Amino acid sequence: MNIDLSGQVVAVTGASSGIGEATALAAAQAGAAVSLAARRADRIEALAKKIIDGGGRAVAIPTDVAKEDEAAAFVQRTRDELGGLDVLVNNAGVMLLGPIPGADAGEWRRMIDVNVYGVLYTTHAAIGGLLEQGSGHIVNVSSVAGRRATAGSGVYNLTKFGVNAFSEALRQEVTAQGVRVTLIEPGAVATELREHNRPEIQKQMDERFAGVEKLKSEDIANAIIYAIGQPDYVSINEVLVRPTKQVG
Repeated sequence: MNIDLSGQVVAVTGASSGIGEATALAAAQAGAAVSLAARRADRIEALAKKIIDGGGRAVAIPTDVAKEDEAAAFVQRTRDELGGLDVLVNNAGVMLLGPIPGADAGEWRRMIDVNVYGVLYTTHAAIGGLLEQGSGHIVNVSSVAGRRATAGSGVYNLTKFGVNAFSEALRQEVTAQGVRVTLIEPGAVATELREHNRPEIQKQMDERFAGVEKLKSEDIANAIIYAIGQPDYVSINEVLVRPTKQVG
């Protein structure tokens, strides 16, 4: 992909693995300076070193985006340490599946805190500066689960439907001022999200996607880089990416 992001600063949440890590690497390879947010400091510090050793610019900022003060600090440190902010990629997310009856309400709260409040807090911290400079891009990583609800993923669906709705409302509010908003909706991707679930849920997921070659994190990173690499007058509002053999 021949996209040049030289001179831009890209902030990525959930950068310790999966889509976030792949997006940070792709942005750096395209010439952007990259700030990395995640709770696992060792992971993002190693990623920042990899980018810097390759000739890029990166800063690792340990962050729990579910905490408003930490989300705001991530955005501010990005501006202070890298000289600005052009793109915010809200990728951090939690997927804890299972039936609603008898569910662990703590798992629900964790998904809402990260998947919803995490997006709100970082966006709230970033949007004023983007509007002031009259340019910028917010990319929200949602899911095919934000388009169709299924049994066993009700609260995850709730969080991702919310991200979809928030993204469209935000787009309408800021697009005339030159700030673009893109919603990315991956289907099944081979990441660590599966491993956060109980063994019986993992088994059900494996059965559901038997025979389906899952997407790689890099496939979604490519979609993100494509969206942010378009000319200023082009706004890619929504990208849905499924594995070819994924039906639902």
